[in-house]
Amino acid sequence: MTNHRLTRVLAALGAAVLVLAAHSTAAAADPASWRWGALHSTDGLASARGKVVAGQSGLAVTGYLDDDRGKGCSWVVLRYQSASNGRWRTFGIYNCVPGTGSFRKGVGGVLQIRAQVCRGTSKRPVGRCSRWRTIYTQGG
Repeated sequence: MTNHRLTRVLAALGAAVLVLAAHSTAAAADPASWRWGALHSTDGLASARGKVVAGQSGLAVTGYLDDDRGKGCSWVVLRYQSASNGRWRTFGIYNCVPGTGSFRKGVGGVLQIRAQVCRGTSKRPVGRCSRWRTIYTQGG
């Protein structure tokens, strides 16, 4: 192989490496998830944090729910607005064991997701709720 031909081959390999590096950097910078948290109940005994993750089936909310006291339960309540019909749905997740529990809730295609952290029983949240916080807005 001549020096000129070897130089061309090395230049082509270098260009290919640069294209692959640029592609992986762009993929890493692509926002496929949005972090949210920490939300706290008004008494400070419940908290939640997490992220909204884009997947093939739409969006999912994942996170951690902390319960700082054995009596009662910690709740994170999610409200999300459907992109197809505009209706709001509500879904609650609870943790009645002292410590941290993880959760995942698929919400599909939505325009907006809000979260609130409360204290409650194993049946429902009953009080000490944080304010609603928007954790995801489509396009924003």
